[in-house]
Order: sequence, then structure tokens, then C-alpha cells
Amino acid sequence: MDLSGVGIWSHQLRYGDKAQSAEAAAELEELGYSALWIPDVGQTPVLESVEHLLSVTKNAVIATGILNLWMNEPADVAASYAALTAAHGERFLLGIGVSHAPLIDSIESGRYRKPLAATAAYLDALDSAEPPVPVASRVLAALGPKMLELAANRSRGAHPYLVNPQHTRRAREVLGQGPLLLPEQTAILTEDADEAHAIGRRWIKRYLAMPNYANNMRRLGFSDDDVTSISERLLDAIIVWGDEQAVMDRVNEHLAAGADHICIQVLTADSNAYPFEQWRRIATALP
Repeated sequence: MDLSGVGIWSHQLRYGDKAQSAEAAAELEELGYSALWIPDVGQTPVLESVEHLLSVTKNAVIATGILNLWMNEPADVAASYAALTAAHGERFLLGIGVSHAPLIDSIESGRYRKPLAATAAYLDALDSAEPPVPVASRVLAALGPKMLELAANRSRGAHPYLVNPQHTRRAREVLGQGPLLLPEQTAILTEDADEAHAIGRRWIKRYLAMPNYANNMRRLGFSDDDVTSISERLLDAIIVWGDEQAVMDRVNEHLAAGADHICIQVLTADSNAYPFEQWRRIATALP
């Protein structure tokens, strides 16, 4: 499983029209993106989307960023992993995450419990499944030091979301050499600062309402005011905007800080539209 290079993180590939997602996935692979990452916030089974994307691509890694452990039974996940790899080869990277207390408790009050212990127990269940999910085929959503340590010890590495190169540098220090570090980087292709900040602020607002992300911003040195007001300082640090070379410059910052692979999430004014034009422009700057 080749996890070098640059990938695409896209909710459109997960929740958009199935035929359009197939067209998009095939083109993204042709453009040179090495992995396609999709989220899991319920609604429909994420592994069905994984199977669909595997079936319309030939070589790209299909990764969950992330599979929500509260919404997917480990025995079912292990069985699906075995079936998918048997059918499509070892191109499925199982990214696992513990999600956020406000989201999970809104579905079932009190269900969310200690995230570190819950993740460790989930990995135990994947290990004891028949057949198990190999350690080399799974990564963990990880922001703080303890979850990063768990990722280093119990998986192939970490997939931090909503981070910057500063976090990548810190994460590499915790992970040490060996485990993969696969951060997500959000990008907006516009050279208009006001437009970039307006799009970015609308998008990031819901994430900063989640304690996990807000606390991580504070660990990165942002103030309470930066987080609550969604300051331009915070936006410019977390979201790269400008032309395609500006995006690649940020990618190279992550690589220099210790990342192995970066998945780019492109934002536009229309959050539901497939950003084909932007994906193509960024692909022209890929090494």
C-alpha cells in the first residue's frame, strides 16, 4: 500500500451522486493523487462507499478519514475489510476515530465515554476478530499526545485532521520515526483574502464547536478569542489559500515537518459541488 505523495479528502466522494463520485474518483486517480479519503458521519454505511470507490479505481488507496468507531461494530468492520481486500487487493486503509461527545451523545445520550480507552478497546476487538484487521492497514485519528502514542503503538500511524505544519512537527516528535503521519490540509483556491476568510469561517465554525478541535487549537498556541471569534490568524494558519503553488508550498511544509502523505480538502463557496477545476489545478503542481 503506497501512502506517499498527495491525496484528496472529500465529503463529495462519500455523499454525492454515485455516478458523479465514480467519475470524480477515476479522474483523481488519473491526475496523480495517490489516495482518496472519505468521512463517516453516519447516514449511510461508510464501507459501502469504500467498496464503490475501490471498484471504480485501479491503484489509488481508499481511506476512511475516519470510520466512526461508535457507529461500526468491529466484527462487521473486520469482515468487510477481509472481503474488500480479497476483491480489490490491499488498497483499503482503515482510518478509525472516536468522533466527538456532542455528536455521539446527540444520537444516544451518555454513549460517549473515555476516548482513549474506547479506541484501545476497539483495536482489541479488531485484533481478536477472525480474520483480524492487520495493524499495517489501519491508522488512528489523533491530535493529542496520548492518542498519537496509541496510534504509534497499535496502528500504522496517525491521520490528524484540521491541523497545520506546526502540529505535524509536534506529532512526528511524539510518533517517532517509523509510524506514518498522514495529515489533512484544507485549501481554498482564491487570491482574495476576504473570500477565503468568508468561505473558511463558514466551514470551520462547526468544527471549533467541538471540544477536541478547540482544545487542539489552544495547544497550538491560539487564544480563546482566536477560537471563539475564528480569527484571521487562526484561519490563515489552518487553511491555506491562494493559487495552486501556495497549496503545494503548504504541502511541502508538512513534508518538511515529518509528514509522509498529505490529503488535501478543497473548499469552495458551494460546499456540495465537486471542485473538479480546483482538483485539476492543484494536480498540475504535484511533483
